[in-house]
Amino acid sequence: MTEALEHIGGIIAPQVHQTIPSPDIFEYRNKMEFSCSDRRWLMRSEMDQNIDRSFALGLHVPGTFDKVLDIQKCLIHKKQGNEILADVRQFMKLSDKPAYGLKSHDGFWRFCVLRHSNAHDQWMVNIVTSIDHQTLLKQMANDICHKHSNIVSFIHQISSRKAAVAVGEKEKCVQGQSYIQDTIGPYVFNISANSFFQTNTRAVVHLYETVKNFAQLKKHDLVWDLYCGTGTIAIWLARDCASVWGIDFVDDAIINARDNCKRNTIDNCYFVCGDIKDQLKECNETPGVVIMDPPRAGIHPRVINQLLSVAPRRIVYVSCNPSTMARDLKALADCYEVAEVQPVDMFPHTFHIEAVARLERKRNK
Repeated sequence: MTEALEHIGGIIAPQVHQTIPSPDIFEYRNKMEFSCSDRRWLMRSEMDQNIDRSFALGLHVPGTFDKVLDIQKCLIHKKQGNEILADVRQFMKLSDKPAYGLKSHDGFWRFCVLRHSNAHDQWMVNIVTSIDHQTLLKQMANDICHKHSNIVSFIHQISSRKAAVAVGEKEKCVQGQSYIQDTIGPYVFNISANSFFQTNTRAVVHLYETVKNFAQLKKHDLVWDLYCGTGTIAIWLARDCASVWGIDFVDDAIINARDNCKRNTIDNCYFVCGDIKDQLKECNETPGVVIMDPPRAGIHPRVINQLLSVAPRRIVYVSCNPSTMARDLKALADCYEVAEVQPVDMFPHTFHIEAVARLERKRNK
């Protein structure tokens, strides 16, 4: 983190605090995306075995886009998640439908996305295919849900796009409800298939408390929550300020955010769906504090320019990518100084790190 801030961000001797550890280092992820492939990657120990290489359901081999390691057990995923994955794999392999090939762009099975509620021990299974097949997916849902009674949501998404993204253009709820429910601190959240929700439920409390502490809100403050997702940060801050305006480009996330506010009796959060660089033009009131939690690619240059024009007194930047965070902080450096950075270990046993930066507007700006 420090190296990225110094070398990419050009920040001299940044104040980076000691990393806050994750409460769990195994079985902590509440979401896993598994890819199907017609090109299974074999381990050395498997080379001499008679293994079908035309089907794999697991994780991509680093450095390749089309080869997948057939995962039997993932230690950072819940134990039951591995069992559900095995049953999904078995059903797929016994069907007459092939795995989707990322080179040929032929095949049926594309992804299996599993989501888990820590609070209620509920599961969502989301199967992504290249075309529709209602009969087969209903049979699959019946079989898998019969074996795992705490699967409360079985979703089928259809994606005909060539891009290897586990998000369908069409979605159907095959069995159960269209969401699962989880809690962070005292708050309850509905999570749908495409909604962003932090993947380490227990560690996220440390993350959001850091955001709250860095924001240093006043009761009269208007807060902007950019890339707001399902409204988790907005709801976490709502009782400490006058109002929060959240913006995100995912329609389902905004629907969830509004529902989550009602569920938690929060009446001072407002959410808008759209491209942030376009939506900010419509905001007439000046915020005292801006919270940003962008995707790994970071913030669009036009959004940065708009922030510099609006000039809130404080910006709190949440990021899972030190490089793009450092780049964006450098772009804001004319008007803002980085007061402190707090890393939070949201992804144990990986090289990824989440970090929160507090930016203060310079006095002469």
